[in-house]
Amino acid sequence: MPSPHEKLADSLAALQALQEAGHRVVHSRELSRTHRERLVANGFLQPVIKGWWVSSSPGARADDSTPWYASFWEFCARYCGERFGDEWHLSPEQSLLLLAENSVIPRQVVVYTPKGTNHNIELPFGTSLYDLKTTEIPPAAELIRRDDLRLFTAPAALVRVPESFFARQPIETQVLLVSLRDASDVLRLLLSGGNSAKAGAIAGGLRHIGRAELADDIVKTMKGAGYDVRDSDPYDATQAVAALAPATSPIVGRMQAMWQSMRGAVVETFPQQPGLPADRDRYLHLVDDIYRSDAYHSLSIEGYTVSPALIERVQRGDWNPARDEEDRRNRDALAARGYWQAFQKVKEAIAEIITGANAGARARASHMDWYRELFQPFVAAGLIPAAALAGYRNDAVYLRTSRYVPPRWEAVRDATPALFDLLEREPHVGVRAVLGHWLFGYIHPYPDGNGRMARFVMNAMLASGGYPWTVIRVDDRDAYLSALDSASIDMNIRPFTAFIAERVRWSMDRSEKL
Repeated sequence: MPSPHEKLADSLAALQALQEAGHRVVHSRELSRTHRERLVANGFLQPVIKGWWVSSSPGARADDSTPWYASFWEFCARYCGERFGDEWHLSPEQSLLLLAENSVIPRQVVVYTPKGTNHNIELPFGTSLYDLKTTEIPPAAELIRRDDLRLFTAPAALVRVPESFFARQPIETQVLLVSLRDASDVLRLLLSGGNSAKAGAIAGGLRHIGRAELADDIVKTMKGAGYDVRDSDPYDATQAVAALAPATSPIVGRMQAMWQSMRGAVVETFPQQPGLPADRDRYLHLVDDIYRSDAYHSLSIEGYTVSPALIERVQRGDWNPARDEEDRRNRDALAARGYWQAFQKVKEAIAEIITGANAGARARASHMDWYRELFQPFVAAGLIPAAALAGYRNDAVYLRTSRYVPPRWEAVRDATPALFDLLEREPHVGVRAVLGHWLFGYIHPYPDGNGRMARFVMNAMLASGGYPWTVIRVDDRDAYLSALDSASIDMNIRPFTAFIAERVRWSMDRSEKL
C-alpha cells in the first residue's frame, strides 16, 4: 500500500501536469476528488467557489490574498468560458481599464452575456463577478481576446462607456485617446450608432489632449452625415496630461499621464532642497555613515532577518562563502553582502550626481549594475542560476496582500525606459525622488529586489538636490506599503509624498547635527 507521502506525490504530479499546461485555476472535472481533497488538506489548493480551486503554497497564510489575485483573471476567463461558452465579454469600462494597462484587481467584474441571470457571485477577498444579462453579443469586429479575456476594442470601449467615465478615469481614457492612430474606427461606430452626444465628448476629449486634427475629423464627418455634433470636453480643467505623441503605447502613455497628474501634489509638499553640497567629501562620508542603518531597515522591510552584527561583519569583509559553509547557506548573509556591493555602486553614481550629472541619466546607466550586485552573492553560492542576473523579468509578479498587480512582463521593456526618460526631463528634485521611487515599484521590472532598487533610485534622485540619504524604517513598513498602495490603486500620491517628505525632513535634521 502506498505511504501518505507517496499518495501526496501522486496528487502533486496531477496538479503539476495542469500547471505545466498553463493553469493555476482548477475545475472539478480536471482532478479527482481524492486528489483535490489531499491537495487542499496540504495547502496546495485553495477553494474559490463550488467546483473551483486555485493553486497555492503550504506556506501561504489564511489571510494571504496573493494566490487568489495571481489567479483572478484566469478564473474569470475559465469560469465564464465554462458557463457561457463564447457568448460573453467584459464590460466596456473594465475593457478600457485593462487596455490602458490599469492592472488593479477590481472589487467587481461585470460580465455581459445573453446567458446571464443578473446575479452577483461572491469571490474571495471581497471580490465578485456579476453576470449581466444582455440581448445580444456585439459584432466580432468590436471585440478582442487578451489572455483568454473577451474585451471590447479600444475604439468600441471609448464609444460605449458613459460620458461620466471619462472624468472618473481621466488617465485611462486619455491614454486610449492618445493610442488612436486615426479617427476611422471610432467614426465607424459613432456613425452606425448615430451617437452625436458621444461624438461630441470624444472630440472634446481629443481636443483636451492636443489632438485637434482627429477631433475635427469626427465633428466634420458626423455633421456631413447629418448629425448635430458639438464639442463637449468631458474632463475637468485640472485633468491634464503630458503632451503625448500620437499612438503612444498604453503603458508609456499611462506613466506619462500619471506623472503629469501627480507631480503638482509633490511640489506642494516636498521640503525645499538644500542645493548641491559644497563639501562633497563630507556628503559622501555621511552616505557611508548611514550605510548600516539603511541596510538593516531596507533588508528587514523585505523580510530578511539581519542584525547589526551581521551587517558590520559584511561591511568589514569578514564574510567568505568560499571558506565558510554557513555563509554559503545563509540567505540573510547573502542578501546583506549583495546590499553592501550594490550600495557601493549607488554611492559611485551619487559621487557623479553631486557634481552636477543628470540624476536620471546616471540611474539609467547604472541601475542594472545595482541589480546585479544585489544578487551576485546568491549566484556565486549556487542558490539562484546565473541567468537571474540577465535583467528584466519575463513573467508575471504579484505583491503580497495588494490588489495592485504590476504591468504585464511584455510591457516592462517599454515602461522602464519611459521612467528614466521622465526622470531625466523632470526639473523638480522632489518629484524625481517620490515618483521615481513609486513608479519603479509600480513597474516592478525585476523578479526580485524591486523595493531595494526603488529606494536606491529615490536616494540617487535626492542627492541631485543635496538632500541627505534617507532611510525608510522597518518600523514604518505598514504605513509605507499602505501609502504605496494608495498611489498604485487609487492614484492618490499624497499619502506617499507626505510619508517620504517626513522622512527627508528627519534626515535633514540629523545631518545638520552631525
